[in-house]
Amino acid sequence: MSRFLFPRWSNALLPTIIIVGAIMPLYAVMFVAWGFSPKTLEVGYQPAQPVPYSHALHAGELGIDCRYCHNTVERSSHAAVPPTQTCMNCHFSIRKSSPNLTKVWDSYETGMPIEWVRVNKIGDYAYFSHEAHVNRGVGCVSCHGRVDKMEKVYQAEPLSMGWCLDCHRDPVRNIRPIDKIADLGWNQQAEMTVDQQMALIRQYDIHPSENCSTCHR
Repeated sequence: MSRFLFPRWSNALLPTIIIVGAIMPLYAVMFVAWGFSPKTLEVGYQPAQPVPYSHALHAGELGIDCRYCHNTVERSSHAAVPPTQTCMNCHFSIRKSSPNLTKVWDSYETGMPIEWVRVNKIGDYAYFSHEAHVNRGVGCVSCHGRVDKMEKVYQAEPLSMGWCLDCHRDPVRNIRPIDKIADLGWNQQAEMTVDQQMALIRQYDIHPSENCSTCHR
């Protein structure tokens, strides 16, 4: 009969337990710090773009409708990145010699697209449809913020699951008349009564799902 109560391999358990016990608290702190950091949630993410395009000028000062450039939002899940031809509709004759437009002209002449850097992005494991939202009264500003005041666009909201669910559970504050979808300065609270807001909820037949399969398909 063996005089050992436990098999020899169990001798390795103690140092393993000691090492894991020392590392886990550090891992937990790092996970929390990383998980709740602005970089992780991407709020404030503001990448450099190949062309210094100012939304504050175009969408703000000049009042160009969001849908002129992002022209698929009402009929597609994606908001299209405007092709160079959209830029050239104006800049073929306006400020055509500006050095800021050098890459735009290069793209127009070569047929190669400008490599814009995506700013707002949800996880690949989640499905989001622009069409389903803008056609039911969710304005651009609800997700993208006051883009008309951004000289350089940044991500204004976390676009996290919890953030989306907050709206799905209480959509009233984000619903506006369809003709105000791209009016970034329009204030729902100042312009509409609670009864009018609820009337829109009924008119647009809004009853957002909280089922996992709605976004995770």
